[in-house]
Amino acid sequence: MTQKKRYNFKLDWFILSIYFCLVIFGYFNVFSALSGTEISSYLDISKPHGKQLIFIVVSAFLIVIIFALDTKIYERYASIIYVLSLISLIGLFVFGKRINGALSWYDLGGMTIQPGEFAKFATTLALAKYISDLQTDIKAYKHQFRSSLIVIIPSLLILMQNDAGTSIIFAALIFVLFREGIPQKYIYIGFSILLIIIGTLKFSALYLCLFCFLLLLIYKLFYYRKKKKFLSTILLYISLSLLSFSTEWSFENILRPHHQNRISLWLKIEKDPTKIEAMKQDISYNLNESIKAIRAGGLVGKGFNQGTRTRGKFVPEQHTDYIFSTVAEEWGFLGSSLVIILFVALIARIITLADQHTSQFSRAYGYGVASVIFLHFLINIGMVMGLIPTIGIPLPLFSYGGSGLISFTILIFVFLKLDANRLSAW
Repeated sequence: MTQKKRYNFKLDWFILSIYFCLVIFGYFNVFSALSGTEISSYLDISKPHGKQLIFIVVSAFLIVIIFALDTKIYERYASIIYVLSLISLIGLFVFGKRINGALSWYDLGGMTIQPGEFAKFATTLALAKYISDLQTDIKAYKHQFRSSLIVIIPSLLILMQNDAGTSIIFAALIFVLFREGIPQKYIYIGFSILLIIIGTLKFSALYLCLFCFLLLLIYKLFYYRKKKKFLSTILLYISLSLLSFSTEWSFENILRPHHQNRISLWLKIEKDPTKIEAMKQDISYNLNESIKAIRAGGLVGKGFNQGTRTRGKFVPEQHTDYIFSTVAEEWGFLGSSLVIILFVALIARIITLADQHTSQFSRAYGYGVASVIFLHFLINIGMVMGLIPTIGIPLPLFSYGGSGLISFTILIFVFLKLDANRLSAW
């Protein structure tokens, strides 16, 4: 009994340390991004940075609750949590509050909650539960389909609320399926589809179809001459062509104008100099100012609350999606590198611990946590530096916002709770 109790309270202090480093560092950067030229108290709860401090306290309280609960609860009630999450997402269509064009929040009297953030935890939990079920064979097509549905349903509900950024994050959970044994061919298929979509938008569907035709012709003539496969080659080409033309049609008829403009600037599709300049002053204004702030930081930065572009509020949304520009300006290349190293170390440590689990549920959940954090981190850092289109993804544990901070806290510490018991008997 003594042995079991000791194992139950085993805690990975490495992850815990990184978590608090990121949260504390994030708080001070939120303070800098919001204080401007007026320096207020760190504890002023009437200010956004003061509210962020309240979110941190709430997160700490949730950590205590998570560790107080029995570990088996998370697996036993995973399906119920998932269903409740879907209900909360559906409820937004009736009771939701629209902010910046997205119907993603509940207004609770001066406080807003974004259920899409908590849906990441619920979906990760449900996916791990389904994969670990004794009746599930992830190599069977029907189980692959059902696993995909668990991820796709909340993603589509969030997309219907005009929150494409949050919706995209759910794609990270595909990594869990690969780690648990689905064929690698899906990776190649997914990567090929992505290339076709980008190629279509960059060069047009007609040119891409001609290019694909030449590639398949060369492949057929010189590397794969079996006549019995001729029909499959034709069907493959038809599928590629349909995908290409549907991508072009969707871009022109389904995507909203601001989405089209962001992609056009990223891929350098637009050729009209006047329109390009107009888009730079509108769609890409945030990005341009973010890049200027990053460049201004130099090697060591300008110092805490000394960034001229940060204090001057040149970068809109600098306390949320573009918080990394504050880090870069005030802490420079060295500070930015430290933040990146902390995130990489956090993700790597979670994957390492997940690999050590004999429980498939805990292992799959750990992969899911690492995947969600990684995609958030990758998109946000790439976005503020102009490497990918502006999507609207906050930096985990860093950006201002209670829903995001609390949801990531739950994600991480539920895994830490599972890890604390990985040596105990189930």
